[in-house]
Amino acid sequence: MSTESKTASCGLAHPEWYKVAFKGGKERLAMRSLLRDSKLHSVCESARCPNLCDCWKRQTATFMILGEQCTRNCRFCAVNHGKPAAPDPDEPQRIAEAVATLKLRYVVITCVTRDDLPDGGAAMMAACIRAVRQKSPDCKVEVLCSDYAGSKTALQLVLQEKPQVFAHNLETVRRLSASIRPQADYERSLQVLANAAQWARHSEGLPKIKSGLMLGLGESEQELRQCLADLRDSGVQILTLGQYLQPSHEQVPVQRHVSPEEFEGWKNCAEKEFGFHMAVAGPLIRSSYLAEEAYLAVK
Repeated sequence: MSTESKTASCGLAHPEWYKVAFKGGKERLAMRSLLRDSKLHSVCESARCPNLCDCWKRQTATFMILGEQCTRNCRFCAVNHGKPAAPDPDEPQRIAEAVATLKLRYVVITCVTRDDLPDGGAAMMAACIRAVRQKSPDCKVEVLCSDYAGSKTALQLVLQEKPQVFAHNLETVRRLSASIRPQADYERSLQVLANAAQWARHSEGLPKIKSGLMLGLGESEQELRQCLADLRDSGVQILTLGQYLQPSHEQVPVQRHVSPEEFEGWKNCAEKEFGFHMAVAGPLIRSSYLAEEAYLAVK
């Protein structure tokens, strides 16, 4: 299961297992039309997710709130960065209406990082959860949040709305974190997850805790194992492991392509050795892919 770094190259050839069949043309166009008409953003498009066709064919999507401009410039991410516009107070209602129109059973809501806002955008995330619940009370809600600069008060705004899953991605191992996520912090992310897990333990009906990692950035097996231990110690129950794919030449290059067999090995390791309740792993896995299935698998 070694993940030792190999020679980096922007032109590193993609193995056969990355080939994804184009499908869901009709459903894909309908979803795109709904998003455009509702003036909503999806991380499916902004992050150039390889599973977009599959998810949109099944009429599922991850909504991204608070605009398309992130205040941070992580070295792996394709989302635009710069000075964002003011939050749109009508956005929660538009998301709720889209969820109702699509008759979704499960929705993921994520956000750009908004360090320009006093609460990091937590109040808007909370408002989106409330709006979806009011219009679609049977719909399960997962949130994929920023670190809110470590603010417990901001985190509480989201948790008190009782999403079914609270997710915050650690993204990579400790050694690489500062270069890959220069405006974030490895320990701060672990603390956010630990604070959410502690809240969940002491409050009835609160979320399952989830995080995600990218492989292929140059991490070693020992570093990845330590990362899994850190996440479990922080109370994470659901883990996603996916291959880092360079979105453009502006982001860091891929160091290594991890095989499907190696991902399966890490899935088994995470569940059997480290005790994660559910690990979803594979070259094309992203943090919101098969989110409902992972939620339902955790008792």
